[in-house]
Amino acid sequence: MANPTVADKERARETTLKLLAYCRAHDWAGFDPYDALNSRVFRAFPFLNFKLVRLVLTQAVKRCPINLRPLLLVPRAPNPKGIALFLSSVTRLQKIGLIEKDNLSSLMADKLLNLRSVHQRRACWGYNFDWQTRTYLVPKGSPNIICSTFAANALLDAFEYLYDPAYLDTAISTADFMLETLFWREGTSTACFSYTPLERTEIHNANLLGAAFLCRVGRISGEKKYIESALDAARYSVAKQHADGAWDYGEAPAQRWIDNFHTGFNLIALHRIGNFGGTAEFEQSVHRGLAFYRDHFFRDDGAPKYFHNETYPIDIHSVAQSIITLSELRNYSEMNINLAQSVLDWAMANMWDSQGFFYFQQHPHFTVRTSFMRWSQAWMLLALSELLGTDKDES
Repeated sequence: MANPTVADKERARETTLKLLAYCRAHDWAGFDPYDALNSRVFRAFPFLNFKLVRLVLTQAVKRCPINLRPLLLVPRAPNPKGIALFLSSVTRLQKIGLIEKDNLSSLMADKLLNLRSVHQRRACWGYNFDWQTRTYLVPKGSPNIICSTFAANALLDAFEYLYDPAYLDTAISTADFMLETLFWREGTSTACFSYTPLERTEIHNANLLGAAFLCRVGRISGEKKYIESALDAARYSVAKQHADGAWDYGEAPAQRWIDNFHTGFNLIALHRIGNFGGTAEFEQSVHRGLAFYRDHFFRDDGAPKYFHNETYPIDIHSVAQSIITLSELRNYSEMNINLAQSVLDWAMANMWDSQGFFYFQQHPHFTVRTSFMRWSQAWMLLALSELLGTDKDES
Protein backbone atom coordinates (compact mmCIF):
# COMPACT_ATOMS: atom_id res chain seq x y z
CA MET A 1 0.00 0.00 0.00
CA ALA A 2 1.45 3.33 -1.10
CA ASN A 3 1.23 6.60 0.77
CA PRO A 4 -1.72 8.83 -0.26
CA THR A 5 -0.69 10.93 -3.25
CA VAL A 6 -1.54 14.51 -4.10
CA ALA A 7 -4.12 13.13 -6.54
CA ASP A 8 -5.63 10.98 -3.77
CA LYS A 9 -6.02 14.00 -1.51
CA GLU A 10 -7.51 16.15 -4.25
CA ARG A 11 -10.05 13.44 -5.09
CA ALA A 12 -10.95 13.16 -1.41
CA ARG A 13 -11.52 16.92 -1.24
CA GLU A 14 -13.68 16.88 -4.38
CA THR A 15 -15.70 13.93 -3.08
CA THR A 16 -16.22 15.65 0.26
CA LEU A 17 -17.53 18.83 -1.34
CA LYS A 18 -19.84 16.91 -3.65
CA LEU A 19 -21.18 14.78 -0.80
CA LEU A 20 -21.67 17.88 1.35
CA ALA A 21 -23.62 19.56 -1.46
CA TYR A 22 -25.82 16.46 -1.81
CA CYS A 23 -26.63 16.43 1.92
CA ARG A 24 -27.37 20.16 2.02
CA ALA A 25 -29.59 19.89 -1.06
CA HIS A 26 -31.65 17.25 0.79
CA ASP A 27 -31.77 19.39 3.94
CA TRP A 28 -29.80 16.71 5.88
CA ALA A 29 -32.88 14.45 5.88
CA GLY A 30 -33.54 11.08 4.29
CA PHE A 31 -34.30 7.41 4.78
CA ASP A 32 -32.66 5.12 7.34
CA PRO A 33 -32.05 1.35 7.29
CA TYR A 34 -34.21 0.94 10.40
CA ASP A 35 -37.08 3.37 9.73
CA ALA A 36 -39.69 0.89 8.45
CA LEU A 37 -41.92 1.43 11.48
CA ASN A 38 -42.38 5.05 10.37
CA SER A 39 -44.46 3.65 7.50
CA ARG A 40 -47.84 5.38 7.25
CA VAL A 41 -49.19 2.20 5.67
CA PHE A 42 -48.08 0.13 8.68
CA ARG A 43 -49.58 2.64 11.10
CA ALA A 44 -52.91 2.50 9.26
CA PHE A 45 -53.36 -1.17 10.23
CA PRO A 46 -53.15 -1.51 14.05
CA PHE A 47 -53.71 -5.28 13.83
CA LEU A 48 -50.19 -5.55 12.37
CA ASN A 49 -48.66 -3.90 15.42
CA PHE A 50 -47.14 -6.95 17.12
CA LYS A 51 -43.53 -7.65 18.06
CA LEU A 52 -42.91 -10.33 15.44
CA VAL A 53 -44.50 -8.23 12.69
CA ARG A 54 -42.40 -5.23 13.70
CA LEU A 55 -39.20 -7.28 13.65
CA VAL A 56 -40.00 -8.88 10.28
CA LEU A 57 -41.03 -5.60 8.67
CA THR A 58 -37.93 -3.77 9.87
CA GLN A 59 -35.53 -6.48 8.71
CA ALA A 60 -37.33 -7.12 5.42
CA VAL A 61 -37.32 -3.44 4.44
CA LYS A 62 -33.70 -3.05 5.55
CA ARG A 63 -32.46 -6.09 3.60
CA CYS A 64 -34.49 -5.63 0.42
CA PRO A 65 -32.26 -4.65 -2.55
CA ILE A 66 -35.09 -2.41 -3.78
CA ASN A 67 -36.06 0.60 -1.66
CA LEU A 68 -39.62 -0.11 -0.50
CA ARG A 69 -39.96 3.01 1.63
CA PRO A 70 -41.71 5.20 -0.97
CA LEU A 71 -44.32 2.45 -1.46
CA LEU A 72 -44.77 2.11 2.31
CA LEU A 73 -45.04 5.89 2.69
CA VAL A 74 -42.01 6.17 4.95
CA PRO A 75 -41.16 9.90 5.14
CA ARG A 76 -37.68 11.30 4.69
CA ALA A 77 -36.70 12.80 8.03
CA PRO A 78 -33.73 14.23 9.93
CA ASN A 79 -32.12 11.76 12.31
CA PRO A 80 -30.64 13.21 15.53
CA LYS A 81 -27.53 11.04 15.32
CA GLY A 82 -27.15 11.92 11.67
CA ILE A 83 -27.38 15.63 12.45
CA ALA A 84 -24.74 15.13 15.16
CA LEU A 85 -22.40 13.49 12.66
CA PHE A 86 -23.00 16.31 10.20
CA LEU A 87 -22.26 18.90 12.91
CA SER A 88 -18.97 17.21 13.79
CA SER A 89 -18.11 16.97 10.08
CA VAL A 90 -18.80 20.57 9.10
CA THR A 91 -17.01 21.85 12.21
CA ARG A 92 -13.97 19.80 11.21
CA LEU A 93 -14.16 20.93 7.58
CA GLN A 94 -14.40 24.57 8.61
CA LYS A 95 -11.43 24.18 10.95
CA ILE A 96 -9.21 22.77 8.21
CA GLY A 97 -10.36 25.42 5.75
CA LEU A 98 -12.05 23.18 3.17
CA ILE A 99 -15.38 24.99 3.47
CA GLU A 100 -16.20 28.60 4.25
CA LYS A 101 -16.23 29.68 7.90
CA ASP A 102 -19.85 30.82 7.88
CA ASN A 103 -22.69 30.08 10.28
CA LEU A 104 -23.23 26.47 9.15
CA SER A 105 -21.87 24.96 12.38
CA SER A 106 -24.13 27.09 14.57
CA LEU A 107 -27.15 26.32 12.37
CA MET A 108 -26.45 22.59 12.64
CA ALA A 109 -25.97 22.87 16.41
CA ASP A 110 -29.33 24.61 16.73
CA LYS A 111 -30.95 21.92 14.61
CA LEU A 112 -29.46 19.26 16.89
CA LEU A 113 -30.61 21.02 20.05
CA ASN A 114 -34.14 21.15 18.65
CA LEU A 115 -34.12 17.36 18.20
CA ARG A 116 -33.55 16.58 21.91
CA SER A 117 -35.77 13.95 23.49
CA VAL A 118 -38.85 15.62 24.97
CA HIS A 119 -40.07 15.36 28.56
CA GLN A 120 -36.56 14.65 29.84
CA ARG A 121 -34.96 16.61 32.67
CA ARG A 122 -31.49 16.20 31.19
CA ALA A 123 -30.33 16.67 27.62
CA CYS A 124 -30.48 13.40 25.69
CA TRP A 125 -31.40 12.12 22.24
CA GLY A 126 -32.99 9.09 20.57
CA TYR A 127 -33.74 7.86 17.07
CA ASN A 128 -36.50 9.35 14.93
CA PHE A 129 -38.29 6.01 14.61
CA ASP A 130 -39.63 3.24 16.82
CA TRP A 131 -37.30 0.24 16.92
CA GLN A 132 -38.08 -3.25 18.04
CA THR A 133 -35.45 -5.23 19.92
CA ARG A 134 -35.74 -8.94 20.66
CA THR A 135 -37.39 -8.09 23.98
CA TYR A 136 -39.06 -4.67 23.85
CA LEU A 137 -40.18 -1.77 21.67
CA VAL A 138 -38.14 1.43 22.00
CA PRO A 139 -40.43 4.36 21.15
CA LYS A 140 -39.43 7.08 18.73
CA GLY A 141 -37.39 9.72 20.53
CA SER A 142 -36.69 7.53 23.56
CA PRO A 143 -33.15 8.38 24.69
CA ASN A 144 -30.25 6.01 24.23
CA ILE A 145 -26.55 6.25 24.94
CA ILE A 146 -25.39 6.09 21.32
CA CYS A 147 -27.50 8.99 20.03
CA SER A 148 -26.83 10.99 23.18
CA THR A 149 -23.08 10.40 23.08
CA PHE A 150 -22.69 11.42 19.45
CA ALA A 151 -24.98 14.43 19.88
CA ALA A 152 -23.21 15.73 22.97
CA ASN A 153 -19.75 15.09 21.47
CA ALA A 154 -20.80 17.08 18.41
CA LEU A 155 -21.86 19.95 20.67
CA LEU A 156 -18.45 19.78 22.34
CA ASP A 157 -16.86 19.96 18.89
CA ALA A 158 -18.95 23.07 18.24
CA PHE A 159 -18.05 24.52 21.65
CA GLU A 160 -14.34 24.12 20.98
CA TYR A 161 -14.80 25.88 17.63
CA LEU A 162 -17.39 28.56 18.44
CA TYR A 163 -16.96 28.91 22.23
CA ASP A 164 -20.70 29.10 22.88
CA PRO A 165 -21.14 28.08 26.55
CA ALA A 166 -24.65 26.77 25.86
CA TYR A 167 -23.10 23.85 23.96
CA LEU A 168 -20.87 22.92 26.90
CA ASP A 169 -23.75 23.25 29.38
CA THR A 170 -25.86 20.91 27.25
CA ALA A 171 -23.06 18.35 27.04
CA ILE A 172 -22.63 18.44 30.83
CA SER A 173 -26.37 17.87 31.17
CA THR A 174 -26.01 14.81 28.93
CA ALA A 175 -23.16 13.50 31.08
CA ASP A 176 -25.41 13.83 34.14
CA PHE A 177 -28.16 11.95 32.31
CA MET A 178 -25.77 9.09 31.64
CA LEU A 179 -24.51 8.94 35.22
CA GLU A 180 -27.96 9.19 36.76
CA THR A 181 -29.93 7.01 34.33
CA LEU A 182 -27.63 4.65 32.41
CA PHE A 183 -24.68 3.91 34.71
CA TRP A 184 -24.95 0.87 36.99
CA ARG A 185 -22.77 -1.15 39.31
CA GLU A 186 -22.92 -4.72 40.49
CA GLY A 187 -20.67 -5.67 43.38
CA THR A 188 -17.15 -4.29 43.35
CA SER A 189 -15.98 -5.49 39.93
CA THR A 190 -18.74 -4.56 37.46
CA ALA A 191 -19.61 -1.05 36.31
CA CYS A 192 -21.24 -0.40 32.97
CA PHE A 193 -23.39 2.00 30.94
CA SER A 194 -26.64 0.59 29.55
CA TYR A 195 -27.82 1.28 26.02
CA THR A 196 -31.22 2.63 27.08
CA PRO A 197 -33.00 3.35 30.38
CA LEU A 198 -35.37 0.47 29.63
CA GLU A 199 -33.11 -2.36 30.75
CA ARG A 200 -29.63 -3.12 32.06
CA THR A 201 -27.31 -4.18 29.23
CA GLU A 202 -23.65 -5.00 28.68
CA ILE A 203 -22.90 -3.86 25.14
CA HIS A 204 -19.27 -2.93 24.81
CA ASN A 205 -19.32 -0.19 22.19
CA ALA A 206 -22.16 1.58 24.02
CA ASN A 207 -20.34 1.26 27.33
CA LEU A 208 -16.99 2.47 25.99
CA LEU A 209 -18.39 5.31 23.91
CA GLY A 210 -20.30 6.53 26.95
CA ALA A 211 -17.16 6.28 29.07
CA ALA A 212 -15.07 8.18 26.50
CA PHE A 213 -17.63 10.98 26.36
CA LEU A 214 -17.68 11.29 30.16
CA CYS A 215 -13.89 11.48 30.22
CA ARG A 216 -14.04 14.31 27.69
CA VAL A 217 -16.61 16.19 29.75
CA GLY A 218 -14.54 15.59 32.87
CA ARG A 219 -11.43 16.91 31.16
CA ILE A 220 -13.17 20.09 29.96
CA SER A 221 -15.23 20.75 33.10
CA GLY A 222 -12.64 19.65 35.66
CA GLU A 223 -15.23 17.43 37.40
CA LYS A 224 -13.52 14.22 38.50
CA LYS A 225 -16.80 12.36 39.11
CA TYR A 226 -17.25 11.86 35.38
CA ILE A 227 -13.79 10.40 34.83
CA GLU A 228 -13.84 8.09 37.85
CA SER A 229 -17.07 6.35 36.81
CA ALA A 230 -15.97 6.23 33.19
CA LEU A 231 -12.70 4.49 34.02
CA ASP A 232 -14.55 1.87 36.05
CA ALA A 233 -16.85 1.19 33.09
CA ALA A 234 -13.90 0.99 30.69
CA ARG A 235 -12.18 -1.55 32.91
CA TYR A 236 -15.22 -3.81 32.65
CA SER A 237 -15.13 -3.91 28.82
CA VAL A 238 -11.36 -4.27 28.72
CA ALA A 239 -11.65 -7.28 31.03
CA LYS A 240 -14.03 -8.83 28.48
CA GLN A 241 -11.63 -8.39 25.56
CA HIS A 242 -10.47 -11.72 24.14
CA ALA A 243 -6.82 -12.71 24.26
CA ASP A 244 -6.50 -12.13 20.50
CA GLY A 245 -7.72 -8.52 20.88
CA ALA A 246 -11.34 -8.98 19.74
CA TRP A 247 -14.57 -8.09 21.52
CA ASP A 248 -17.96 -9.68 21.21
CA TYR A 249 -20.65 -7.10 20.51
CA GLY A 250 -22.13 -7.77 23.94
CA GLU A 251 -22.30 -10.24 26.78
CA ALA A 252 -25.79 -11.67 26.19
CA PRO A 253 -25.89 -15.09 24.46
CA ALA A 254 -27.43 -13.56 21.32
CA GLN A 255 -24.72 -10.87 21.10
CA ARG A 256 -21.68 -13.08 20.50
CA TRP A 257 -20.54 -11.75 17.18
CA ILE A 258 -17.48 -9.70 16.22
CA ASP A 259 -17.94 -7.00 13.58
CA ASN A 260 -15.98 -4.21 11.98
CA PHE A 261 -17.55 -0.93 12.99
CA HIS A 262 -18.38 -1.83 16.60
CA THR A 263 -14.77 -2.95 17.05
CA GLY A 264 -13.72 0.39 15.59
CA PHE A 265 -15.96 2.19 18.09
CA ASN A 266 -14.27 0.31 20.94
CA LEU A 267 -10.78 1.21 19.77
CA ILE A 268 -11.57 4.89 19.23
CA ALA A 269 -13.30 5.07 22.61
CA LEU A 270 -10.41 3.47 24.51
CA HIS A 271 -7.93 5.76 22.79
CA ARG A 272 -9.97 8.80 23.83
CA ILE A 273 -10.44 7.49 27.35
CA GLY A 274 -6.67 7.37 27.67
CA ASN A 275 -6.26 10.89 26.30
CA PHE A 276 -9.08 12.59 28.18
CA GLY A 277 -8.74 10.47 31.29
CA GLY A 278 -5.01 11.04 31.50
CA THR A 279 -4.12 7.37 31.75
CA ALA A 280 -2.03 4.81 29.85
CA GLU A 281 -3.90 1.95 31.53
CA PHE A 282 -5.62 0.83 28.34
CA GLU A 283 -2.78 1.21 25.86
CA GLN A 284 -2.06 -2.50 25.57
CA SER A 285 -5.73 -3.18 24.99
CA VAL A 286 -5.76 -0.69 22.11
CA HIS A 287 -2.61 -2.20 20.59
CA ARG A 288 -4.02 -5.75 20.75
CA GLY A 289 -7.39 -4.66 19.44
CA LEU A 290 -5.91 -2.67 16.59
CA ALA A 291 -3.71 -5.58 15.51
CA PHE A 292 -6.78 -7.83 15.44
CA TYR A 293 -8.71 -5.15 13.57
CA ARG A 294 -6.13 -4.75 10.80
CA ASP A 295 -5.52 -8.51 10.49
CA HIS A 296 -9.16 -9.63 10.31
CA PHE A 297 -11.35 -6.89 8.81
CA PHE A 298 -9.79 -6.02 5.45
CA ARG A 299 -9.38 -7.75 2.11
CA ASP A 300 -6.20 -7.26 0.14
CA ASP A 301 -8.00 -4.79 -2.15
CA GLY A 302 -8.99 -2.57 0.78
CA ALA A 303 -12.61 -3.71 1.05
CA PRO A 304 -13.68 -3.75 4.72
CA LYS A 305 -15.24 -7.02 5.84
CA TYR A 306 -18.41 -6.92 7.94
CA PHE A 307 -17.44 -9.71 10.36
CA HIS A 308 -13.99 -10.92 11.36
CA ASN A 309 -14.68 -14.26 9.65
CA GLU A 310 -17.11 -13.22 6.91
CA THR A 311 -16.86 -10.54 4.25
CA TYR A 312 -20.42 -9.81 3.18
CA PRO A 313 -22.33 -7.63 3.25
CA ILE A 314 -19.70 -4.96 2.68
CA ASP A 315 -21.43 -2.09 4.41
CA ILE A 316 -20.77 1.63 3.94
CA HIS A 317 -20.79 2.03 7.73
CA SER A 318 -17.84 -0.37 7.89
CA VAL A 319 -16.12 1.68 5.19
CA ALA A 320 -16.62 4.91 7.11
CA GLN A 321 -15.67 3.58 10.53
CA SER A 322 -12.59 1.89 9.11
CA ILE A 323 -11.37 5.21 7.71
CA ILE A 324 -12.17 7.01 10.98
CA THR A 325 -10.53 4.38 13.17
CA LEU A 326 -7.37 4.12 11.10
CA SER A 327 -7.10 7.91 10.76
CA GLU A 328 -7.53 8.64 14.46
CA LEU A 329 -5.15 5.85 15.45
CA ARG A 330 -2.57 6.76 12.80
CA ASN A 331 0.18 7.22 15.40
CA TYR A 332 -0.07 3.57 16.42
CA SER A 333 1.22 2.36 13.05
CA GLU A 334 2.52 3.94 9.85
CA MET A 335 0.34 1.41 8.00
CA ASN A 336 -2.92 2.94 9.20
CA ILE A 337 -3.26 5.96 6.89
CA ASN A 338 -2.25 3.89 3.88
CA LEU A 339 -4.88 1.30 4.73
CA ALA A 340 -7.48 4.03 5.26
CA GLN A 341 -6.69 5.37 1.80
CA SER A 342 -7.06 1.88 0.32
CA VAL A 343 -10.49 1.57 1.95
CA LEU A 344 -11.55 4.90 0.45
CA ASP A 345 -10.19 3.92 -2.97
CA TRP A 346 -12.23 0.72 -2.87
CA ALA A 347 -15.37 2.60 -1.82
CA MET A 348 -14.97 5.17 -4.58
CA ALA A 349 -14.66 2.39 -7.15
CA ASN A 350 -17.55 0.31 -5.81
CA MET A 351 -19.98 2.37 -3.68
CA TRP A 352 -19.87 5.95 -4.95
CA ASP A 353 -22.65 7.31 -7.16
CA SER A 354 -21.89 10.14 -9.56
CA GLN A 355 -24.96 11.96 -8.20
CA GLY A 356 -22.93 12.62 -5.05
CA PHE A 357 -23.77 9.91 -2.52
CA PHE A 358 -22.60 6.50 -1.30
CA TYR A 359 -24.48 3.22 -1.65
CA PHE A 360 -25.59 1.15 1.34
CA GLN A 361 -24.17 -2.34 0.85
CA GLN A 362 -22.42 -4.62 -1.59
CA HIS A 363 -23.35 -8.32 -1.64
CA PRO A 364 -21.70 -11.12 -3.66
CA HIS A 365 -24.12 -10.74 -6.59
CA PHE A 366 -25.73 -7.32 -6.20
CA THR A 367 -25.34 -3.86 -4.67
CA VAL A 368 -28.00 -2.08 -2.61
CA ARG A 369 -27.88 1.43 -4.03
CA THR A 370 -30.33 3.06 -1.62
CA SER A 371 -29.12 6.35 -0.17
CA PHE A 372 -29.38 6.50 3.63
CA MET A 373 -28.70 9.91 5.09
CA ARG A 374 -27.48 8.90 8.57
CA TRP A 375 -26.05 5.44 7.98
CA SER A 376 -24.26 6.23 4.73
CA GLN A 377 -23.84 9.91 3.94
CA ALA A 378 -23.35 11.33 7.43
CA TRP A 379 -20.83 8.65 8.34
CA MET A 380 -18.88 9.03 5.10
CA LEU A 381 -18.78 12.81 5.42
CA LEU A 382 -17.30 12.38 8.89
CA ALA A 383 -14.82 9.80 7.59
CA LEU A 384 -13.67 12.09 4.80
CA SER A 385 -13.32 15.02 7.18
CA GLU A 386 -11.20 12.88 9.52
CA LEU A 387 -8.96 11.63 6.72
CA LEU A 388 -8.49 15.11 5.28
CA GLY A 389 -7.84 16.49 8.73
CA THR A 390 -4.84 14.24 9.31
CA ASP A 391 -2.71 16.43 7.05
CA LYS A 392 -3.66 19.58 8.94
CA ASP A 393 -3.10 17.91 12.31
CA GLU A 394 0.44 16.99 11.31
CA SER A 395 1.37 20.23 9.56
